[in-house]
Amino acid sequence: MFTGCGTALVTPFQKDLSLDESALRVLVKRQIDAGINFLVPCGTTGESPTLTRKEHLRVVEITLEEAKGKVPVLAGAGGYNTAEVIELAKEIQHLGAEGILSVTPYYNRPTQEGLYQHYKAIAAAVSLPIVVYSVQGRTGVNVDPATLARLAEIETIVGVKEASGSISQMAAVIQQVPASFNVLSGDDAITIPLLALGGRGLISVASNLIPAEMTALTQAGMRGDYKSARELQRRHLPLMDVNFIESNPGPVKYGLALMGLLQPVWRLPLVPPQPASQGRIEQVLTIAGLIKQRSENAAKQD
Repeated sequence: MFTGCGTALVTPFQKDLSLDESALRVLVKRQIDAGINFLVPCGTTGESPTLTRKEHLRVVEITLEEAKGKVPVLAGAGGYNTAEVIELAKEIQHLGAEGILSVTPYYNRPTQEGLYQHYKAIAAAVSLPIVVYSVQGRTGVNVDPATLARLAEIETIVGVKEASGSISQMAAVIQQVPASFNVLSGDDAITIPLLALGGRGLISVASNLIPAEMTALTQAGMRGDYKSARELQRRHLPLMDVNFIESNPGPVKYGLALMGLLQPVWRLPLVPPQPASQGRIEQVLTIAGLIKQRSENAAKQD
Protein backbone atom coordinates (compact mmCIF):
# COMPACT_ATOMS: atom_id res chain seq x y z
CA MET A 1 0.00 0.00 0.00
CA PHE A 2 2.70 2.50 0.97
CA THR A 3 4.97 2.34 -2.06
CA GLY A 4 5.95 4.97 -4.60
CA CYS A 5 6.08 8.61 -3.53
CA GLY A 6 4.34 9.88 -0.42
CA THR A 7 4.36 13.47 0.75
CA ALA A 8 5.30 14.40 4.31
CA LEU A 9 2.70 17.14 4.42
CA VAL A 10 3.37 20.47 6.08
CA THR A 11 0.72 21.84 8.44
CA PRO A 12 -0.48 25.33 7.44
CA PHE A 13 -1.31 27.87 10.14
CA GLN A 14 -3.15 31.18 10.07
CA LYS A 15 -1.53 34.38 11.28
CA ASP A 16 -3.06 33.88 14.74
CA LEU A 17 -1.26 30.48 14.84
CA SER A 18 -4.50 28.50 14.54
CA LEU A 19 -4.82 25.62 12.09
CA ASP A 20 -5.56 26.81 8.55
CA GLU A 21 -8.08 24.19 7.48
CA SER A 22 -8.84 25.79 4.11
CA ALA A 23 -5.17 25.89 3.12
CA LEU A 24 -4.73 22.29 4.24
CA ARG A 25 -7.58 21.17 1.99
CA VAL A 26 -5.99 23.01 -0.94
CA LEU A 27 -2.63 21.38 -0.28
CA VAL A 28 -4.11 17.88 -0.05
CA LYS A 29 -6.21 18.30 -3.19
CA ARG A 30 -3.17 19.62 -5.06
CA GLN A 31 -1.21 16.52 -4.09
CA ILE A 32 -3.93 14.14 -5.24
CA ASP A 33 -4.45 16.00 -8.50
CA ALA A 34 -0.71 15.71 -9.17
CA GLY A 35 -0.82 11.92 -8.85
CA ILE A 36 0.90 11.41 -5.50
CA ASN A 37 0.86 7.79 -4.34
CA PHE A 38 0.10 8.35 -0.65
CA LEU A 39 -0.07 11.11 1.94
CA VAL A 40 1.64 11.52 5.31
CA PRO A 41 -0.05 14.11 7.55
CA CYS A 42 1.22 14.96 11.03
CA GLY A 43 4.72 13.66 10.60
CA THR A 44 7.57 15.74 11.96
CA THR A 45 7.53 17.82 8.74
CA GLY A 46 3.96 18.64 9.76
CA GLU A 47 5.26 20.15 13.03
CA SER A 48 3.38 17.46 14.93
CA PRO A 49 5.13 18.13 18.26
CA THR A 50 3.51 21.59 18.28
CA LEU A 51 -0.01 20.32 17.58
CA THR A 52 -2.56 19.63 20.28
CA ARG A 53 -4.14 16.18 20.23
CA LYS A 54 -7.35 17.74 18.87
CA GLU A 55 -5.45 19.54 16.10
CA HIS A 56 -3.45 16.42 15.24
CA LEU A 57 -6.60 14.40 14.76
CA ARG A 58 -8.29 17.21 12.85
CA VAL A 59 -5.42 17.37 10.34
CA VAL A 60 -5.68 13.61 9.81
CA GLU A 61 -9.46 13.87 9.50
CA ILE A 62 -9.28 16.63 6.87
CA THR A 63 -6.65 14.70 4.91
CA LEU A 64 -8.90 11.65 4.90
CA GLU A 65 -11.90 13.72 3.84
CA GLU A 66 -10.03 15.17 0.88
CA ALA A 67 -8.34 11.89 -0.04
CA LYS A 68 -11.73 10.16 -0.22
CA GLY A 69 -10.06 6.80 -0.64
CA LYS A 70 -8.21 7.91 -3.79
CA VAL A 71 -4.84 7.57 -2.07
CA PRO A 72 -3.92 5.92 1.24
CA VAL A 73 -3.17 8.05 4.29
CA LEU A 74 -0.20 7.17 6.51
CA ALA A 75 -0.71 9.36 9.56
CA GLY A 76 2.03 10.32 11.98
CA ALA A 77 1.92 8.82 15.47
CA GLY A 78 5.29 8.76 17.19
CA GLY A 79 7.17 9.94 20.24
CA TYR A 80 8.99 8.77 23.33
CA ASN A 81 5.93 7.98 25.51
CA THR A 82 4.82 4.58 24.26
CA ALA A 83 1.48 4.71 26.08
CA GLU A 84 0.62 8.10 24.55
CA VAL A 85 1.65 6.92 21.08
CA ILE A 86 -0.66 3.94 21.46
CA GLU A 87 -3.61 6.12 22.45
CA LEU A 88 -3.00 8.44 19.50
CA ALA A 89 -2.66 5.48 17.13
CA LYS A 90 -5.99 4.09 18.36
CA GLU A 91 -7.70 7.40 17.64
CA ILE A 92 -6.13 7.58 14.19
CA GLN A 93 -7.31 4.05 13.48
CA HIS A 94 -10.84 5.08 14.52
CA LEU A 95 -10.72 7.97 12.03
CA GLY A 96 -10.04 5.51 9.21
CA ALA A 97 -6.41 6.11 8.27
CA GLU A 98 -4.78 3.28 6.37
CA GLY A 99 -1.60 3.22 8.45
CA ILE A 100 0.69 5.10 10.82
CA LEU A 101 4.23 6.42 10.47
CA SER A 102 5.91 6.26 13.87
CA VAL A 103 9.14 8.12 14.50
CA THR A 104 11.52 6.57 17.02
CA PRO A 105 11.48 7.79 20.61
CA TYR A 106 13.78 10.78 20.82
CA TYR A 107 16.04 12.22 23.50
CA ASN A 108 15.98 9.25 25.88
CA ARG A 109 17.78 7.13 23.26
CA PRO A 110 16.38 3.67 24.02
CA THR A 111 18.43 0.56 23.36
CA GLN A 112 17.70 -1.64 20.36
CA GLU A 113 15.67 -3.90 22.66
CA GLY A 114 13.76 -0.86 23.89
CA LEU A 115 12.99 0.15 20.32
CA TYR A 116 11.82 -3.35 19.51
CA GLN A 117 9.53 -3.48 22.55
CA HIS A 118 8.18 0.02 21.81
CA TYR A 119 7.06 -0.88 18.30
CA LYS A 120 5.89 -4.33 19.37
CA ALA A 121 3.60 -2.71 21.95
CA ILE A 122 2.13 -0.33 19.35
CA ALA A 123 1.54 -3.20 16.95
CA ALA A 124 -0.21 -5.20 19.67
CA ALA A 125 -2.57 -2.29 20.41
CA VAL A 126 -3.74 -1.40 16.90
CA SER A 127 -4.37 -3.36 13.73
CA LEU A 128 -3.12 -0.63 11.39
CA PRO A 129 -0.02 -1.19 9.26
CA ILE A 130 2.96 0.55 10.86
CA VAL A 131 5.94 2.15 9.12
CA VAL A 132 8.90 2.74 11.41
CA TYR A 133 10.66 6.10 10.97
CA SER A 134 14.40 5.94 11.63
CA VAL A 135 16.13 9.32 11.52
CA GLN A 136 19.12 9.28 13.85
CA GLY A 137 20.24 12.80 12.96
CA ARG A 138 17.03 14.25 14.37
CA THR A 139 16.20 11.83 17.20
CA GLY A 140 19.58 10.64 18.46
CA VAL A 141 18.76 6.96 18.00
CA ASN A 142 19.20 4.61 15.05
CA VAL A 143 17.10 1.54 14.27
CA ASP A 144 19.73 -1.04 13.38
CA PRO A 145 19.15 -3.38 10.42
CA ALA A 146 18.99 -6.36 12.76
CA THR A 147 16.26 -4.67 14.80
CA LEU A 148 14.26 -3.92 11.66
CA ALA A 149 14.61 -7.57 10.67
CA ARG A 150 13.08 -8.54 14.02
CA LEU A 151 10.31 -5.98 13.67
CA ALA A 152 9.55 -7.22 10.16
CA GLU A 153 8.49 -10.52 11.71
CA ILE A 154 5.50 -8.70 13.27
CA GLU A 155 2.70 -8.88 10.71
CA THR A 156 1.52 -5.28 10.92
CA ILE A 157 4.97 -3.66 10.86
CA VAL A 158 5.22 -3.30 7.11
CA GLY A 159 8.07 -0.91 6.40
CA VAL A 160 10.60 1.70 7.38
CA LYS A 161 11.24 5.28 6.40
CA GLU A 162 15.03 5.03 6.28
CA ALA A 163 16.59 8.44 6.85
CA SER A 164 19.96 7.50 8.28
CA GLY A 165 21.66 9.11 5.29
CA SER A 166 23.85 6.01 5.01
CA ILE A 167 23.73 4.07 1.74
CA SER A 168 25.58 1.26 3.50
CA GLN A 169 22.90 1.01 6.16
CA MET A 170 20.14 1.10 3.54
CA ALA A 171 21.83 -1.79 1.75
CA ALA A 172 22.11 -3.73 5.02
CA VAL A 173 18.43 -3.15 5.82
CA ILE A 174 17.30 -4.39 2.41
CA GLN A 175 19.61 -7.38 2.75
CA GLN A 176 18.14 -8.40 6.11
CA VAL A 177 14.40 -7.72 5.84
CA PRO A 178 11.93 -9.78 3.77
CA ALA A 179 11.27 -8.70 0.18
CA SER A 180 7.71 -7.76 1.18
CA PHE A 181 8.95 -5.19 3.71
CA ASN A 182 8.76 -1.66 2.30
CA VAL A 183 12.05 0.20 2.65
CA LEU A 184 11.32 3.85 1.83
CA SER A 185 13.81 6.66 1.47
CA GLY A 186 13.52 9.46 3.99
CA ASP A 187 15.90 11.66 1.99
CA ASP A 188 14.82 13.09 -1.37
CA ALA A 189 18.36 13.38 -2.71
CA ILE A 190 19.31 9.72 -2.22
CA THR A 191 16.09 8.10 -3.40
CA ILE A 192 17.64 6.71 -6.58
CA PRO A 193 20.39 4.74 -4.78
CA LEU A 194 17.83 3.25 -2.42
CA LEU A 195 15.55 2.22 -5.30
CA ALA A 196 18.52 0.70 -7.12
CA LEU A 197 19.22 -1.41 -4.03
CA GLY A 198 15.63 -2.66 -3.96
CA GLY A 199 13.79 0.04 -2.00
CA ARG A 200 10.10 0.57 -2.60
CA GLY A 201 9.66 4.35 -2.58
CA LEU A 202 10.08 7.71 -0.88
CA ILE A 203 8.47 9.84 1.79
CA SER A 204 9.30 13.25 0.43
CA VAL A 205 9.62 16.84 1.61
CA ALA A 206 10.23 18.25 -1.88
CA SER A 207 6.94 16.79 -3.11
CA ASN A 208 5.14 19.43 -1.05
CA LEU A 209 6.39 21.78 -3.77
CA ILE A 210 6.65 19.47 -6.81
CA PRO A 211 4.43 16.43 -6.23
CA ALA A 212 4.16 15.35 -9.87
CA GLU A 213 7.90 15.56 -10.46
CA MET A 214 8.91 13.66 -7.32
CA THR A 215 6.31 11.00 -8.09
CA ALA A 216 7.68 10.68 -11.63
CA LEU A 217 11.24 10.36 -10.31
CA THR A 218 10.25 7.66 -7.82
CA GLN A 219 8.16 5.71 -10.29
CA ALA A 220 10.92 5.84 -12.90
CA GLY A 221 13.40 4.39 -10.42
CA MET A 222 10.97 1.69 -9.32
CA ARG A 223 10.53 0.46 -12.88
CA GLY A 224 14.27 0.56 -13.53
CA ASP A 225 14.24 3.59 -15.81
CA TYR A 226 17.25 5.21 -14.19
CA LYS A 227 17.98 7.44 -17.18
CA SER A 228 14.68 9.27 -16.64
CA ALA A 229 15.13 9.23 -12.87
CA ARG A 230 18.60 10.77 -13.15
CA GLU A 231 17.35 13.50 -15.47
CA LEU A 232 14.67 14.44 -12.94
CA GLN A 233 17.25 14.29 -10.14
CA ARG A 234 19.58 16.69 -11.94
CA ARG A 235 16.75 19.10 -12.62
CA HIS A 236 15.36 19.14 -9.09
CA LEU A 237 18.37 18.52 -6.84
CA PRO A 238 18.78 22.24 -6.02
CA LEU A 239 15.20 22.27 -4.75
CA MET A 240 15.72 19.11 -2.71
CA ASP A 241 18.85 20.62 -1.15
CA VAL A 242 17.47 24.09 -0.42
CA ASN A 243 14.67 22.56 1.66
CA PHE A 244 17.36 21.75 4.22
CA ILE A 245 19.29 25.01 4.10
CA GLU A 246 17.82 25.42 7.59
CA SER A 247 15.87 23.02 9.79
CA ASN A 248 12.93 21.35 8.07
CA PRO A 249 10.11 22.39 7.65
CA GLY A 250 11.21 26.01 7.74
CA PRO A 251 12.41 26.30 4.14
CA VAL A 252 9.69 24.21 2.48
CA LYS A 253 6.94 26.20 4.19
CA TYR A 254 8.62 29.41 3.10
CA GLY A 255 8.68 28.09 -0.45
CA LEU A 256 4.99 27.19 -0.32
CA ALA A 257 4.27 30.68 1.01
CA LEU A 258 6.13 32.19 -1.94
CA MET A 259 3.90 30.09 -4.19
CA GLY A 260 0.83 31.54 -2.48
CA LEU A 261 -0.30 28.19 -1.06
CA LEU A 262 -0.14 29.04 2.65
CA GLN A 263 0.70 31.78 5.12
CA PRO A 264 4.38 32.05 6.14
CA VAL A 265 3.64 31.00 9.72
CA TRP A 266 5.51 28.59 12.00
CA ARG A 267 4.98 27.69 15.61
CA LEU A 268 7.81 28.17 18.07
CA PRO A 269 10.47 27.00 18.46
CA LEU A 270 10.54 27.18 14.64
CA VAL A 271 11.00 30.65 13.18
CA PRO A 272 11.11 31.96 9.60
CA PRO A 273 14.30 31.24 7.65
CA GLN A 274 17.02 33.88 7.91
CA PRO A 275 17.06 36.57 5.19
CA ALA A 276 20.01 34.98 3.37
CA SER A 277 18.20 31.64 3.33
CA GLN A 278 15.01 33.30 2.13
CA GLY A 279 16.92 34.79 -0.78
CA ARG A 280 18.39 31.43 -1.71
CA ILE A 281 14.98 29.71 -1.51
CA GLU A 282 13.45 32.39 -3.71
CA GLN A 283 16.28 32.03 -6.23
CA VAL A 284 15.92 28.26 -6.47
CA LEU A 285 12.13 28.41 -6.80
CA THR A 286 12.43 31.07 -9.49
CA ILE A 287 14.89 29.00 -11.52
CA ALA A 288 12.59 25.99 -11.10
CA GLY A 289 9.71 28.00 -12.54
CA LEU A 290 7.62 27.70 -9.38
CA ILE A 291 7.45 31.45 -8.79
CA LYS A 292 8.03 34.53 -10.90
CA GLN A 293 9.38 37.43 -8.90
CA ARG A 294 9.39 38.22 -5.22
CA SER A 295 7.51 41.47 -5.77
CA GLU A 296 4.62 39.59 -7.36
CA ASN A 297 4.47 36.94 -4.66
CA ALA A 298 4.83 39.26 -1.72
CA ALA A 299 1.30 40.51 -2.23
CA LYS A 300 -0.01 36.98 -1.83
CA GLN A 301 1.54 36.74 1.62
CA ASP A 302 0.36 40.12 2.92
